[in-house]
Amino acid sequence: MNDAIAAVPTDSWLDEVAWDDQGLVPAIAQDATTGSVLMMAWMNRESLRLTLAQGEAVYWSRSRGRLWHKGEESGHVQRVQSIRLDCDGDVLLLSVEQVGGIACHTGRAHCFFRRLEKGVWQENVPVLKDPGQIYSSRKVHE
Repeated sequence: MNDAIAAVPTDSWLDEVAWDDQGLVPAIAQDATTGSVLMMAWMNRESLRLTLAQGEAVYWSRSRGRLWHKGEESGHVQRVQSIRLDCDGDVLLLSVEQVGGIACHTGRAHCFFRRLEKGVWQENVPVLKDPGQIYSSRKVHE
């Protein structure tokens, strides 16, 4: 991550985020090279603080009820290039290098693989690697 971003002396910048009533904010991960939207996840103060400190995306998993370092099981970490906050302060945009080219737990490059066509959701993005091979006996769920 950019040294200027990583060298933040206090956490006061976290107060500028409009956290929801559960202390969360949506975070969109975008490929830094292609501009492709990879996924959306949730962040809390600690996950955002850790993301900045580590230079890799850390999210809050609502289903697991804990911090989730993206790629902790799959190896498909997201190296954060920049973090942006929208005009209302209620959505984050992370520009990332997606290690391994797979962001989705389904084995696809991104999570937006269903497209609405004539009132039916169609899968239009190929599986790059079988999730069973990525996660072996681990729970397939990110």
